[in-house]
This record gives sequence, C-alpha cells and structure tokens, in this order.
Amino acid sequence: MTGASLLTLAVPALLAYLIGGLPFGYWFVRLTLGVDIRTVGSGNIGATNVHRAAGKKAGIIVLVLDIFKGLLAVWIADRLTHGNPVGIGLAASAVMLGHCYPVFLRFRGGKAVACFIGAFGYIAPLALLVSAVAFLIVVAMSRYISLGSLMGAFLFPFVYWWINDPPQPLLISAFFAALLIIYRHRANIERLRSGTEHAFSLKGNTA
Repeated sequence: MTGASLLTLAVPALLAYLIGGLPFGYWFVRLTLGVDIRTVGSGNIGATNVHRAAGKKAGIIVLVLDIFKGLLAVWIADRLTHGNPVGIGLAASAVMLGHCYPVFLRFRGGKAVACFIGAFGYIAPLALLVSAVAFLIVVAMSRYISLGSLMGAFLFPFVYWWINDPPQPLLISAFFAALLIIYRHRANIERLRSGTEHAFSLKGNTA
C-alpha cells in the first residue's frame, strides 16, 4: 500500500474520530441547564442520560445529533475513499471511538449506540432495522434501554453477515462496533445483574 493510499484512508478516519468526539449531549445540557451531564444520573453524555436529566425533547435532540454524527462520518469516508470498504469500516469504528473517548472532554464520553445507528444505518440499513426491532422488543419487555442496546449490538454483525455478506473490512468493523458497545455497557451489565439498573420512562425529567 502506498503512502498516498494510506493517507486517503487516514484522513477520513481522523475526521470521523473528531466528528464522533463532538459532545452534543454535554454541550446541550450545559447550555440549557448549566449542568455538567457527567455529574447527573449515569454520568453518560448520551441521549438516554440527557433524557433522564433534561427531559424527552432534550433526549430526542441529542439522539438525532449523535445519529447524524455517525452518518456524516461514514458518508464523508465513502466520498473521500470512493467507496473503499477499508476506509468506510475505519470511519465507522473511528466515529464510535470518538464518541466514547472524545478529545474535547478528556476522553470521557458516551457509549456510541447513536453513532453506531448513524454509521451502520448508512452502511447496512436493512440489517440495522432487524437489530432495531430486537432492541425495541427487549426494551418493551424489560424497560431497560441498556439491555435492548446490548441485544441489538450483539445481533447486528451476525444479521449483517447473513443479509449482506459484506466485504471483510466492513464485517470486522461491525464486530468491533458490537464489542465496543458491549464493553462500554459493562457498568450497566453489573447493574442489570444486581437489579439496580435504571428503568426507562418516557417522561424523563420534567424540569
């Protein structure tokens, strides 16, 4: 691989990491409530904790913005690399890493589920839809967003492989994404095991 092709892959991956690192949940709650979202609830900067801390509308806004980050990062990589599966897979992984470990917040970020939705919604919408149905069923039955996220993430790479038979770099990226989400939910897994996990409520915080 030439230096030029390495650069072609590295630039969109770096852009994806920086896009993923934009901490919309932190900024939104800081600007609207004057509160550091990392000191509230689970301490996570993602949409679920924003919903819990600042209400349903705030949670939806942050969810949409975080999904858009994932989609934008992969779209840019697709254009810059002319559809190179390695470049797209690297960008999908990088945008999620950026959200989990943002340089703008001293590498203390979220769990990357929304970025995952945006990135793989662009790459494999049908496979993502199947995983989303699994997510919704688990949440409806358990009222635990974390459990639904874990199930959806775990299933996705297998569903993606079965439906799309994707190029190896994209399949590796899908498995990486699933493992990253599961790893980032390790505290939730402990709370689920101990029965202390937060149940989801549509009301959130009415303040």
